[in-house]
Amino acid sequence: MLQVSRKFEYGLHAVTYLATKGIDRVVTVKEMAEEIGFSQEFLSKAMQSLKRSAIVISVQGVKGGYILARPAAEITVAEIALAIEGKPHLVRCGLKPENCEIFSACNHRGYLNNLQLKIQNLLAATTLESLLQQIAR
Repeated sequence: MLQVSRKFEYGLHAVTYLATKGIDRVVTVKEMAEEIGFSQEFLSKAMQSLKRSAIVISVQGVKGGYILARPAAEITVAEIALAIEGKPHLVRCGLKPENCEIFSACNHRGYLNNLQLKIQNLLAATTLESLLQQIAR
């Protein structure tokens, strides 16, 4: 069945954690890893991807760590997914039709592409702030 990657899960938890701490509070990977219960090494990799995509900012120095680059209301789950995973796809043919030996005869391509579009739209419509509101309920 469909399953998000561990790296995406780590990244989503990390930005959610940063959002709960406020836009100005610098948080270390060590603190996040201990609080969330994730591997510090693996979380560091997710944070680097988020940094490259300008979702978080890295603060250097003794009191360094990460902060959100923008308010939680301006960051979507789709952006986080793109930063961590790249362009999403459910099936091989969604990326490269030449990778599918039954592409021309496939009866499910329309349904699967529609499902992928619905997932992408849901992720794009979900801001980090709205995610936090859902968690708080």
